[in-house]
Amino acid sequence: MINRQIRLASRPDGWVSADNFTLTDAPVTEPADGELLVRNLFMSVDPYMRGRMNDTKSYVPPFQIGEVLQAGVVGQVVESRNDSFAKGDFVSGMLGWENYSISDGTGLHQVAEGAVPLSYHLGILGMPGMTAWVGLMKTAAAKPGDTVFVSAASGAVGSIVGQLAKIHGCRVTGCAGSDEKIELCESDFGYDAMFNYKTSDNIAKSIASVCPDGIDVNFENVGGKIFEAALWNMRNFGRIALCGMISNYNDAHQEPGPRGMMLMIARRLTIKGFIVSDDRDACMEYVRKASGWLAEGRLNYRETVAEGIENAPQALLDVLQGKNVGKQIVRLAEPG
Repeated sequence: MINRQIRLASRPDGWVSADNFTLTDAPVTEPADGELLVRNLFMSVDPYMRGRMNDTKSYVPPFQIGEVLQAGVVGQVVESRNDSFAKGDFVSGMLGWENYSISDGTGLHQVAEGAVPLSYHLGILGMPGMTAWVGLMKTAAAKPGDTVFVSAASGAVGSIVGQLAKIHGCRVTGCAGSDEKIELCESDFGYDAMFNYKTSDNIAKSIASVCPDGIDVNFENVGGKIFEAALWNMRNFGRIALCGMISNYNDAHQEPGPRGMMLMIARRLTIKGFIVSDDRDACMEYVRKASGWLAEGRLNYRETVAEGIENAPQALLDVLQGKNVGKQIVRLAEPG
């Protein structure tokens, strides 16, 4: 069998391009003692992968030139020499951007088939959902009656943040980059008021129009001018959960920080970054709760699906350009 793989061909200088990736073929190898062979079914595509393409120190190590890229994967065990996994098991964890992966089982966990589609374990029951929960409920400590503002509200994380905030009695506002995304956020994702940042002449005023009494919780996914505009609309003792800065991921040089930082003092703001993997207990708490909310129909979920491993690089470019709605995944195969 042939294993098709996406490798890092070069490091981007600014925006990612197709030239930064290479598609290679390699033979599928046999698992050694303690290992298992996984046929990958669905691959995750996430903005943080852009940071790993740079040769910089961060909370996860950078990809190396010539290395197979890694991401969240749901797959099926086709051969196992590991006592914790059996042939036919469905598993999820960090594996390669490839059709088949060898693993020693570290970081893998079994997932059930049937209750929800398998791909949900990369999205609403996976890292994006956990990120939404940890950022909103633990980092920002959202409470009933809060006004919550979410940038990139229709994305994999933002689409879940809005619904979780609504479940917990918050007023939910946000911004997105198209009228279609705004309509979806308001109809499916629980948002009370939205605006299109691409057509806004003054983002700070647009935020004020949807948050006339100010913002208690800003769930920040974008950074840049949207973060700065939100800062000026924060209420006293407001909390800002820094989840991502997608507007800066492709900058060749670091941009200056937001203006108005004196507001942190005047309005006694709390600004805190977080990494979802730091709070494993909260992640498991979320999965238990979200499984129930899904079964009750209280959570909606959208995916943008690319077909075939050869289309994975373009899927990442689409995410960085905001073309996806909900969670971006790549479908490689159907369960056997």
